[in-house]
Formats: sequence, structure tokens, C-alpha cells
Amino acid sequence: MSATNLAYTSFLLRVAHSGSFPEMVSALLPCYWVCMYMGKLLSRVGSPVEEYRRWIFTYGGEEYEKSVKWVINTLDRFEVTKHQGEAMLKCFRTATIYEYLFLDSAMRKERFPFPVSPR
Repeated sequence: MSATNLAYTSFLLRVAHSGSFPEMVSALLPCYWVCMYMGKLLSRVGSPVEEYRRWIFTYGGEEYEKSVKWVINTLDRFEVTKHQGEAMLKCFRTATIYEYLFLDSAMRKERFPFPVSPR
């Protein structure tokens, strides 16, 4: 696990543990939405690698898109106060930034600079 991955998953766990249900859904949505978007973009070019083709087919497919839209519609139907809506937006934005950082860290093959576990 990279440092960015640890930070991202720690953020998600904190929201799930101490935030509201709408905040948790708001924090999880960017991962699914970004995968759907990337799947749609990549489906235009495909891949010669079977594992990647399956990923593209799954996340770029109509069934996956339906599930993402269902979550978005569910999130839109939550009845929340102005304060709760602001907290949801903050969770969504923070998770979106982490999603970007996570993908970037994978492209850079990020590693911890020091061993995490004591030897």
C-alpha cells in the first residue's frame, strides 16, 4: 500500500466511523464515478491486455453506469440541513482529490520511503 492509498482509505474509514450516512455515501461516490468515467473513456480505445479489457468492459459498461447513477440519485434524495449538505460536499471534494492522488500515485509507482513495519 502506498502512502497516498493509506491516507485515502484512512479518510474513508474516518468518515464511515464518525460521519453521517450521507457523508459516507458522498465520500465513496468519487471512486465509483471516476472509475465509470475512465471506463467510458478507455472503452473507445480498448486494450490488448485481457485483464484491462475486463476492467474497461466492467466499468465502462451500462450496468455499472446504472448503479453509479442510482447512487447519485439516492444521494440527491437525502433530506439534509444546509450544514449537513456542506459536510457532504466537503467529503465528496476531499475524496475526489484523494481519488486523483491515488491514481497519480499508482502511475508514479509510489512507495513509502522507509519500511512501515519494524524489522
